[in-house]
Amino acid sequence: MTTASLRLALVGAPNTGKTSLFNRLTGSTQKVANYPGVTVERKSGSFSTPEGRSVTVLDLPGTYSLRGRSPDEEITRDIVLGRFAGEAMPDLVLCIADATNLRLTLRLVLELKRVGRPMMLVLNMIDIAKRRGVDIDLDRMSQELGLPIVTSVAVRKGGVDELLKRTDEFMARSHEAPQASQWATPTVADLKAAQREADRIIAASVTLPAKPDTLTTRIDAVVLHPVAGLVILALILFVMFQAVFSWAQPAMDLLSDSFSALGQLIHDVMPEGWGLLQSFLQNGLISGVGSVIVFLPQIIMIFLFILLLEDFGYMARAAFLMDRIMGGAGLHGRAFIPLLSSFACAIPGIMATRVIDNRRDRLTTILIAPLMTCSARIPVYTLIISAFVPATSVWGWINLQGLVMFGLYAAGIISALSVSAIAKFLLWRDHAPAPFMLELPDYKVPRLNSIAIGVYTRAKMFLYRAGTTILSMMVLIWFLASFPTAPVGAAGPAINYSFAAMIGHAIEPLLAPIGFNWQIAVALIPGMAAREVAVAALGTVYSIEGGKEAADAIGQVLAQKWTLATALSLLVWYIFAPQCASTLAVIRRETGSSIWMVVTFVYMLVLAYAASFLTFNLARAMGIS
Repeated sequence: MTTASLRLALVGAPNTGKTSLFNRLTGSTQKVANYPGVTVERKSGSFSTPEGRSVTVLDLPGTYSLRGRSPDEEITRDIVLGRFAGEAMPDLVLCIADATNLRLTLRLVLELKRVGRPMMLVLNMIDIAKRRGVDIDLDRMSQELGLPIVTSVAVRKGGVDELLKRTDEFMARSHEAPQASQWATPTVADLKAAQREADRIIAASVTLPAKPDTLTTRIDAVVLHPVAGLVILALILFVMFQAVFSWAQPAMDLLSDSFSALGQLIHDVMPEGWGLLQSFLQNGLISGVGSVIVFLPQIIMIFLFILLLEDFGYMARAAFLMDRIMGGAGLHGRAFIPLLSSFACAIPGIMATRVIDNRRDRLTTILIAPLMTCSARIPVYTLIISAFVPATSVWGWINLQGLVMFGLYAAGIISALSVSAIAKFLLWRDHAPAPFMLELPDYKVPRLNSIAIGVYTRAKMFLYRAGTTILSMMVLIWFLASFPTAPVGAAGPAINYSFAAMIGHAIEPLLAPIGFNWQIAVALIPGMAAREVAVAALGTVYSIEGGKEAADAIGQVLAQKWTLATALSLLVWYIFAPQCASTLAVIRRETGSSIWMVVTFVYMLVLAYAASFLTFNLARAMGIS
């Protein structure tokens, strides 16, 4: 190691303010990417010490131990131990602790000491601890741990000055060689022993107030109540879904209109005779990108709520409240957050499964996340419901169309929980669910800067992962719908002579038992790229100009050409429909294997076909046509 540059790694348990400290140190120098081969965020940045020394800092995923029971924890373990290919071992490890809650972090500190790397303990949120009457004897704790200790207030300007000064001091004596690692994967007995030692150190160096009556304890008395807590959670979810599906609509309309205007501009300025290139640009590229970006406001809205609730400290409480309900279906309590995210889009929901430690529990959550009713289904549901369900009231005050929509959402939730229970029975019957243990952080006011950075990075990741896949699929679909061109003097729409129509006619016999014609078969092809594209595809195959913007006209045509049994069958199909290509790609990346991607596609295809078959034939048997 040289004195010219220092590699510094931030390690700590979740909810200790580690990311806030990273944001305070690095500011605008942050770079967010993925570690090679895994979809785990790699946050790095740089800063200069008061004496002008250059420091590169890496914000490692939160962990309670180096055992590596989740992808995030494995990354932290391997980098600290110097095992991660392409990532240099840190010169200095900063273990970040919440000064108001030291138990689990001190156990992690004792484990990190065995690695032998130079290390400092950073007691963050020291201002909150002092305000609550928590008195920490820093000298005694430093002596007990054999480590230097520094305090910080990451959310305040000047709150990291002492840390910067101590970093300079460390670099000044950088000639000191690290000790040999004595770390080995800890057993349960090792963890218990380390926790006893951590408790002893806390008892020797920390004095707690005689009667801890804090705002957190008073709020928890209400929000963790077994009845009132669930009611509050339901209200929060109601507001969240109102925001996702209503508040985001103006921004979605603006984006949709912008892409429509851009497509029309391409149509107007392209010279005559360039029809093929015009079609490629307008219907392939612009439509493909627009079909993804139009849902970005919803993605931002759901992540904004989730990040606000996490920063406030409520998300851990929500997972705790849902643990018993989720456990009845063989799910871990932490599965609640990923499944909640999946209502906006399955992609961020699947990515959020990283918070689940056990691999089997994580795989189960990934398998069922696509069954939650994502926003991409809404255009299809709205089209068919508007065309076939009358806009009347039930019992005088419940809108029938809204009731059907609610039923579709409920069916998705019930099917997800059912699949989870079946998967646990068939695949992992011998797997005892891990105890649901988590640390409930103190409530604190969310920091807008951290929220803004979090929303930005996740929105960018969504656009990169979903946009690239869907764009390529849309180009392929454009090609299938455009070639070969119709012969001279041909009657009927040009799409009737395309590869898409050929494919539709080829698979129509397979879909006839569930009531689908070849036009629906063709619409299912772009629906594999993005479900909502099926609406525009139906407009294309039925020769209705305007596509998505002509939803009313499409509905009128469908009401004339389809039976009610066919419409009900298609609605049921989309409850279970095989997931869009971008989500399947994310499943492959998150699981590290194509096997689980194939399993997800196959089981959803079988469920969709079986449910549509039963619905269509029962409807006909009941005389519904």
